Amino acid sequence: MSIKSLPDMWVMMTTVWVWLFLPPAMAHADPSQAPTEIEHLLEFVANSDCTFHRNGNDHNSVDAADHLRLKYNRGKRYADSAELFIDRLASTSTWTGKPYTVTCSDQTEPSGEWLNRELKHYRAASVSPASGETGAGT
Repeated sequence: MSIKSLPDMWVMMTTVWVWLFLPPAMAHADPSQAPTEIEHLLEFVANSDCTFHRNGNDHNSVDAADHLRLKYNRGKRYADSAELFIDRLASTSTWTGKPYTVTCSDQTEPSGEWLNRELKHYRAASVSPASGETGAGT
């Protein structure tokens, strides 16, 4: 193997790694579904009856959803997928950089993990196993 082929080998290995380890939820993301998925996540938060911890203060689920909706309305250009919404707007404070956490049934976890898990469930439920088509509009 020559020195000249090393960059080509790196590109090939990186490509293989990305395809093998890309999270399944991201692999099936449809950009046209982002607004629907984000709205689902906001409703999920509002109806969760969990406690959200933001910048040292606790907030109920409705207040947390309102806050995330405000951040989304102001920062849509930074969140053109549900994953980017979670990563850029719903996981950390834009002002302090502190992570958001959520407590449900005495279990506290980072809000990003919680929302990514719900997004995965939502997408799995939105796809018809037989046809592979989404259940939207049915």
